Amino acid sequence: MSQQAVPLIFRSTIRLSVGRDQLLNLFETLLDPLVLIFSQWAVALWIDGQLHPQDIILSVIVFALTFPGTCRLAMRPWRAMRHILIGWLTLSGLLFLFGYASHYLEAFNPDVLLHWWWVALLGMGGAHFLLQATAPEIRKLQGTARRIVIAGMNEQGIQLANRLAENLYANFRVMGFFDDRASERLDHYNEYPMLGKIEELPNYVKTQHIDGIYLSLPMASQQRILSLLDALRDTTGSIYFVPDSFVTDLIQGRVDSVGGIPVVAVCETPFTGFNRIIKRGSDIVLSILILALISPLLMTIALCIKLTSPGPAIFKQRRYGLDGHEIVVYKFRSMVTMDDGDTIKQAEKADQRITPLGAFLRKTSLDELPQFFNVLQGRMSIVGPRPHAVAHNEMYRKLIKGYMLRHKVQPGISGWAQVNGCRGETETLDKMKARIDCDLEYLRHWSLRLDLYIIAKTIWVVLKGENAH
Repeated sequence: MSQQAVPLIFRSTIRLSVGRDQLLNLFETLLDPLVLIFSQWAVALWIDGQLHPQDIILSVIVFALTFPGTCRLAMRPWRAMRHILIGWLTLSGLLFLFGYASHYLEAFNPDVLLHWWWVALLGMGGAHFLLQATAPEIRKLQGTARRIVIAGMNEQGIQLANRLAENLYANFRVMGFFDDRASERLDHYNEYPMLGKIEELPNYVKTQHIDGIYLSLPMASQQRILSLLDALRDTTGSIYFVPDSFVTDLIQGRVDSVGGIPVVAVCETPFTGFNRIIKRGSDIVLSILILALISPLLMTIALCIKLTSPGPAIFKQRRYGLDGHEIVVYKFRSMVTMDDGDTIKQAEKADQRITPLGAFLRKTSLDELPQFFNVLQGRMSIVGPRPHAVAHNEMYRKLIKGYMLRHKVQPGISGWAQVNGCRGETETLDKMKARIDCDLEYLRHWSLRLDLYIIAKTIWVVLKGENAH
């Protein structure tokens, strides 16, 4: 399929898909704001010999207007410079008009503003080309490359593989292709191996820990694609469709491009790019603040557990975390047993294993408080799908379609399911399906505002004591 055949909405997307390359994304996010602020301070110190209060106020305004910075790594040099020039003309023009209308402009030394305009422009251009030159080395710091497979060895699939391999700014490794056609009908390209038939793809993704699957299959194969998507729901790989899309149950579906090749995200985490920085930053700030406030309570609960029943105060259990990897989750021990094997019985009403103190801790959700340490470790988030025991995961992934998609994000202390009546024991399959539906709904519609709403509603649900045992 030619580039001209791709819908206009695809061609209008210029953002580079960098996957997990968050370090490069962080540099691009901060590049323009910091260059503008530091260049302003440098010029003010050079000409006036000091920073005045108005200089600090201006720097705050500039940061607010320019953060996050624009991603330009994928642009050609002339286009990047044009983008920088137009952006700076627009921003400086707005600042001048605001300063003139408010008479705030009179507080500044005209020489400082004039010199800052040129220094900032040259600084943004120089910083961009420096980042572009060092980006391949920065990318190496990202660690293991994202493992990619492509379904469909055709013209656009091979072109995508070439672009992924040539991309200096994204950490991808193309493992090979899957295709059902006879060898004589394939568009051969010796650099990439044929890994098997389409029906073998889901198992390969699970066993080889594949991070991304690109479906480069013709629209005539719609039924086969839908069947493949159903099979891939039992994996944690991100799924993209190249170069067209159809109606399906999208998880964070969006138009994107990889090295200029249009793709559509069918199943992706909401925490990519700047969203990941927002999510992790809010988790760190809130968990530190909460732990500082509740530290006396944590010590008191731990002491009471030790005094009222034999055994450790903290109970550790294996759970599935981000991308289905096992993590260790901390809880205050509320039972006389500490099950963590292949068979784990969920807590029930009037469960004989629960201690008197444990019943109170579970009803008030105080037993979950040690998980704020999990949040600081980066294993969990304050808000996200609740982690289930490994034994429960292995059972329900076989019974509920799309169950493993909840592991596209880090598990949370509380979640959308817990504040919508799906808290506590899930003694029937329907109840677990309802919980999973809520988790997937959270993935589709995540925002920081939604997280804050869930946190606030969690407090209300805990105070009411709904479904806690």
